[in-house]
Amino acid sequence: MSLPPRPGPNKLLDGPILHTLLSLAWPNAIAFSAGTLVAIAETSYIGRLGVEALAAMALVFPSVMLTMSMSGAAMGGGVASAIARALGADDRDRAESLATHALLIAVVFGLIFMLGMLVGGPRLLEVLGGRGNVLAQAIAYSQVYFGGAILTWLLNVMAGILRGTGNMKLPSLMIVNSAICQIILGGTLGLGLGPVPQFGMPGVAAGTLIAFSINIAIMSWYLFSGRGRIVPRLHGFRMQWALFADILKVGAVACFSPLQNVLTSLIFTHMLAVFGTAILAASGIGARLEYVLATIAFSVGIGSVPMIGVAIGAGRIPRARRIAWTTGLVAFVVVGGLASAVAIFPDPWVNLFTDDTAARMASRQLLRIVGPFYAFLGLASAMYFSSQGAGNVLGPVLAQTARLLFIVLGGWYLMSPAASAASFFTLTAASMTLLGVLSCAAVAFTRWGPRNADAKGQLTLAGAADK
Repeated sequence: MSLPPRPGPNKLLDGPILHTLLSLAWPNAIAFSAGTLVAIAETSYIGRLGVEALAAMALVFPSVMLTMSMSGAAMGGGVASAIARALGADDRDRAESLATHALLIAVVFGLIFMLGMLVGGPRLLEVLGGRGNVLAQAIAYSQVYFGGAILTWLLNVMAGILRGTGNMKLPSLMIVNSAICQIILGGTLGLGLGPVPQFGMPGVAAGTLIAFSINIAIMSWYLFSGRGRIVPRLHGFRMQWALFADILKVGAVACFSPLQNVLTSLIFTHMLAVFGTAILAASGIGARLEYVLATIAFSVGIGSVPMIGVAIGAGRIPRARRIAWTTGLVAFVVVGGLASAVAIFPDPWVNLFTDDTAARMASRQLLRIVGPFYAFLGLASAMYFSSQGAGNVLGPVLAQTARLLFIVLGGWYLMSPAASAASFFTLTAASMTLLGVLSCAAVAFTRWGPRNADAKGQLTLAGAADK
């Protein structure tokens, strides 16, 4: 009778940190580049529907991005963290039960977003400034998109389940596939093609949901066919509140991060409005650069979640912390290098968006002041995802709260007739530095791993093996 083969080495737990991190990050980088192309393509064909359609999309876009961020980077990260920690502790049964609980969370949160936007969405869009046909088109898009909010949540939570097992390639492939499908289906249904009539904004939203449905079907087949490391448990399933809590203690707290990001952006935009259209345009150009850099930071940071989660589950806290600092260094250097290049040579970026002389001058000033400090946003993003992997994200979320208060108080102090736009740009740069430093402090001073005495003894032995 032959013995069963010994399991091979776990690269998440034993592989070289930098090499493993980069191998997990590159599929995400390619995938989110495709996502950026979708945003450009959507803007292009929505623009062909008219200026009112563009204005309508601008109204509803923050709600769409908030939904994607909460279900993906926040709750999806919480799911990945919980599953990775279970696998690190060699508890596959728990990991499979966590996957099933995660799918239930996706359905519940999807229903909440669906009902919330279908009932309160029209009023929200009106408060944001929607009027007349612009409001009507925004509502039409919103009702279709958020009518399928469960699909958005299922898509991102399933991706979180796969990432928790260390599988970055399939979720990334699904993002690329979704990008292709969205461009084709959204353009066809929105603008009309051949026998397909022009459905306008509802058609664009429907194209997105169809693309999501295709990806959900593919990931469901992969998960439930046993091709992944775990299979969500349906037969004999029992709800366990402790498993919900394991996911939500990270995912629910992390949801405050995109909320605070949106609020910070809205407050800062309101402050700059007094300086006129050119300064506001410059702020928008800077925001677009921040969006692109954030996707790069996300690509690096999300790779650390399963690595740190597995290390925490296995009791190897020193390795988990080394992964966090390595991730932070990579994000700081990559994001900082790209942003600094734009700060030194701003014209190629600025010219993509405007040919207005005043807006160009304001944009150059903003990018030269703020550009190098985007590195601290990359650092903060890395610390946020590393904390997700460790199962304790409160510190980085509070760091974002501190940044929000810093901008509010600093902006209030600067609000005087003598204040200049450059002063507010400097305030933004200082707030980015504060966020990066406080996020690092949160990781440095937050306890990672279990608290009970027996676990501490195991961690000491595992930690000794890492030294």
